[in-house]
Amino acid sequence: MMQRSHLPLLISLALSACAESTYSDLDQFIRDSGKDLHGKVVPPPVIKPYERYPYDAFDIPDPFKPRKSESMKSGGGGLQPDLKRRKEFLESFPLESLKMVGSLQQNKAIYALIRTPDNTLHRVRVGGYLGQDFGSITAISESEVRLKEIVQDNTGDWAERVSTLILEDQERSQ
Repeated sequence: MMQRSHLPLLISLALSACAESTYSDLDQFIRDSGKDLHGKVVPPPVIKPYERYPYDAFDIPDPFKPRKSESMKSGGGGLQPDLKRRKEFLESFPLESLKMVGSLQQNKAIYALIRTPDNTLHRVRVGGYLGQDFGSITAISESEVRLKEIVQDNTGDWAERVSTLILEDQERSQ
């Protein structure tokens, strides 16, 4: 029974030992930490009041619409393709899809061999037409076909463009 009477005493001593423990070093650290800190809030930037701006550009031409000079508006003709000419077969293909695969010479005339996307070969000569942009063949050599195309720009005017079909490497084509 002695042991039972000592048990409450031991418990009270253990609890009092926990309560008497001080955290004085921790309290001192907290006090010292905030000593040199002086917080300052930066004020927000000053907002300038909205200033109205009158829009007076209704009389200025739209920069996103193509403009023509007065001489062009009068229909001065200029360069145009022959739209009444009967189209040749190779004009139904885009120029990028046609390949030059060779050349040959007969009776002092040089011809180029052109392959279409369906793998058929066609013989063309200077003065013939290729591609969808009214491309007239101006010169043929062993390695290339030169064309003068007539293309329409975004204002509706016609302009000349020089294009070239270069001989296709046989190893790449197979």
